[in-house]
This record gives sequence, structure tokens and C-alpha cells, in this order.
Amino acid sequence: MTLKTLRPWQAECLNKARAWFTSKNGDQFLINAAPGSGKTIAACTIAKTLIDDNAIDRVVVIAPRAEVVNQWAADFDLVTDRYMGKVTGSDENLTKTSMDFCATWAAIQGLEEQMRSICEGQRILLVCDEHHHAALDASWGIAAGGAFEHATYTLLLTGTPIRSDGNASVWLSYDTHGAIKITEDATYTLTYGEAVDLGYCRPATFHRHEGNFKVDPGDGNVISISGKKPAVLAPELKRIPGLESALNFYKLACTPQYEKNGVTPLLTGFQASMIENAASKLDDLRDRMPNAGGLIIAPNIAMAEYMAEVIEIIEGEPASIVHSQMPNADTKIKAFRKNNDRWLVSVAMVSEGVDIKRLRVLVYLPNAMTELAFRQAIGRVVRTDNSEDDTRAYVVMPFLEKFEQYARRVEDEMPTSTSSKQEQTTTKKCPVCSSECAKAAKVCEHCGHEFPERVVRKKECLECSEMNEICAESCVACGASFLSSFELSLNEALRVGAIVRGMDLGEEAVAEGEAIANKVRAQILLSGDEKLVNIIRLLPEESWSHLRKILSTS
Repeated sequence: MTLKTLRPWQAECLNKARAWFTSKNGDQFLINAAPGSGKTIAACTIAKTLIDDNAIDRVVVIAPRAEVVNQWAADFDLVTDRYMGKVTGSDENLTKTSMDFCATWAAIQGLEEQMRSICEGQRILLVCDEHHHAALDASWGIAAGGAFEHATYTLLLTGTPIRSDGNASVWLSYDTHGAIKITEDATYTLTYGEAVDLGYCRPATFHRHEGNFKVDPGDGNVISISGKKPAVLAPELKRIPGLESALNFYKLACTPQYEKNGVTPLLTGFQASMIENAASKLDDLRDRMPNAGGLIIAPNIAMAEYMAEVIEIIEGEPASIVHSQMPNADTKIKAFRKNNDRWLVSVAMVSEGVDIKRLRVLVYLPNAMTELAFRQAIGRVVRTDNSEDDTRAYVVMPFLEKFEQYARRVEDEMPTSTSSKQEQTTTKKCPVCSSECAKAAKVCEHCGHEFPERVVRKKECLECSEMNEICAESCVACGASFLSSFELSLNEALRVGAIVRGMDLGEEAVAEGEAIANKVRAQILLSGDEKLVNIIRLLPEESWSHLRKILSTS
């Protein structure tokens, strides 16, 4: 990798970081650049320059996930022609090696003493990817702060420098308004809007998926709930334990809907309508990018499995699922990156730093509802594939005020030359010769390539029986609204939480279990105890709260 092959912003960032580090004014530099713009390559080039200048001996990279660590090792070798090892919290004798290496933030907790010793004895460039993970009062931030206190240089990378919880991050100072106190000479910023304008990222279109849940409590007074209108309960209903909490629009949107048999997914339900809309847009995008893929971010494993089942029924082909309880999740992500499959369903696995350039459609039903998580999710579907890529990303999300605010702030960053509306194309691109062909063409008239037959997705208007595009908001013939309305009984509305391994768990227990699992899992993995590791892989994270109660009473 040379200066000639760097993107202009990467070359500018390199020169600015090099000047700052060599000026002796400071040992920390922040790169705040949009997801997909090329932060990793920029950081690797800075590392190579410092190595060539004989300013450092070794490079240490901290990244959020094992999959991202693997990508760092590959890119570092490409740019520097130096091997980068991948280490875990149980690795020993790192002080006796001279190699560059990368590790997850969680692994650093088990390597703190070794890292401190390395930094005291050698000139180290520390690269912190997705730096917002390192809150000062969180275990990761405390461990990293102690381990790398004496690093020669620190390069901080992020697309979201301020954490959603408002906590400060290690190595950065904040003013009383929460803004980072860092000199202009020690930072390089590239916003998402700038990245789109320069062609590094694709623009995103947001579809706020509306739905109206109608719950019949059995007294003839139907309760209506939507993203715009919260439930209004009669006084006698307010006394039912958990009802007010259950009748939350987003909670209902994240609760599987079934036919009366309680087994078959309801194809007229809210989630199915989201998938139908997203599938139609994916069809459109595949006219421009034949291998375009869709990502569903699900709030929990049960919901992920449900969404995958809905996809298979609607599309006739299975979706790949990845979550923390799968021992081969990283392998599945790698396979999806290379194959031509349409859908990947993820529970907290395809997040910051995971690079799958063919992803273009996002169905967003997350567990974490922060702006940080929102922007990181958008970053998965906006990465430009190549210089010929003229697609747009498409996001389907529940119509919720919080998501609406996040989306508007993203749209406000867009350059004036970029319309927020989805562009309607009248042609499709031949994947063989790149010629523009008619939408209805079965064969490319230039090279003879046969286009795959497109699935026609239509829905019938219940008022006049006219057939409409699946994502139409109203009937083209009579104007009747297609605003989705979903009817539930009181018992169905109260059916929240999850049934896991025969345990009927309430929603609070599920959330508590997931929180416990996220905290404890890293410690068990770092212990290196093979038997314990195998146990936690089999134990669903939703059940951890229930398990803790059993153990505490035994």
C-alpha cells in the first residue's frame, strides 16, 4: 500500500498524524471517520510509516470482536508486510516475542500485566479500534488504561466518539457538555455525509415501518397501540400485573406472531410485513448489484430464529443465523461474505467493524436502542463495493420516535447533492458486461447473459381487489390505506419473554439473563477451561437469570 493507492482523506490523515506524533506535542491521535470509509487501512499506513521512521518497535491493536481482529491481521499484513498475531487472554510469554499482535477488548483484561511490561520495555504504537467501548468506569476501560499507560503512541479509531451512556472513555478528556477536549491538530474527522459525497459510502434510505396493534381485552373496548400512539388503559386494566409494560409498541414489534395453532409464523403479522418490504427492495437492488444481501438485526435468539423461519416461508430459501451461542458463528459470517445468499440474521454478531460490502438492506429490530448502536448498524449496509457501485442502502425499522430522531440526524449529514428519496431506476445492470438493460429483459442484448427470473411480489387491496406493489402504502386504484393493523388477544399481548429449554421466562428475566451472560461469558472464555466454555455455548443466554436464582437457593 503506497500513498498513490490511498484515498485522499487517508493520505491527509497520515500526514497529520505523522506530524503530530513527531512534533512531540502529544502521543495520542484520534481518527473519527464514518463506518466503511477505510479507518483500518489509514491506521495500518500510519503504523507502517512509524515503523519505517524507526519511531516504534511493535504495534498492538485492540478491536471489539474476534471477526474484526481477523480482519485487522489480514489488512496489517497487506499494508506493512509484517505478520500480526492474534492473541487471547490466556496467552503467555508475549513479552518474549517481538511480533505485532491484535486482541479483543475483552482479552486485554487477562493480559494487563504482560501489556504493561511490554510498553515499559519497548516503543509501542497502540491502535484502539471502536474506542467508544472503553468507558473509564467499565472493566474494559480500566484494564486498557492500566495495561497501556506507557505506550509510546496511541491511535484512537471510532465513528462514534461519544458513548450513548454519556460515560467518558479512557485516554480522552471531556468538557462539561460532553464534548471531547482534544486539540484540532490531534484529530482527523470524516463524517458519513462527507464519505457519501466522496463515494466511499452509499447513501441510505430509511423506511419507517408503521403498524397498529389492536388488543382485545375481552370487554369490547379494543386497545390501539402504534409508534405514534401509546396504549391507553382503563383503570381496571391498569391493575393487571405487567399489562402496561407488555402493551408497548416496540415490545409488541419484537414479539413473534403466530397463526392460531401457535406454531406457524403469521404471514400477515408485523414482522412478516417488514420482511416483505425489505425483500422487495432487495429484489430492486439486485438489479444493480446481483449479489446484494440483507441483514436482520434481531433483539434475541428466539426472535432471530422466528425471523429466519418467516424468510424461508416467504422466499423459499433459508437464511443464515449467527449469535453468541453458535460455536461456528464467525465461519458463517465469512461464508456469507463470499457467497450469494440473500439473508443473514444476527443477534449482536454483525456489528462494528464487520465488513460485508455486499450488504445493502437492513431490517432493524435491535435489543440496544441507542444512537451508537443505530449508527453502527447503518454502517453495515453502506460500504461501497467498487467504483461502479451506484446502489443505495435501504433500512426498514419500526416507526418509533427514537429511531426517527436518529435517522433524521443521519439524513441531516447528507450532502445537498444526495436525495433522501430512493432513486427509481428504469434499467438493470448486466453483471457480466455492465451494460444497462431494460428492467423486463430476460437476456442481455450485448453479451447474451441470462438474467435470473425475478419473483413478482404483489398484495391485494381488500377494498377493490386491485393488485399492488408489496411495499405500496396505499392502493393505486382506490387509494385505500395499507397501514398494517395487527389484532391480538389479551393473552397474546401478555405472552412476552421467551421459552428456552423448557423454561418459561418473563421479559425482565430474559433481559437480565442476557446482561449476565454478556458480562460473565468473556471471563469464562478467558479462563481457558474447556469444559466451562462448552457449557456456556450450550446454555442459552436468556436463561442465565433463571440459573442464577437456582444456584443462589441451593
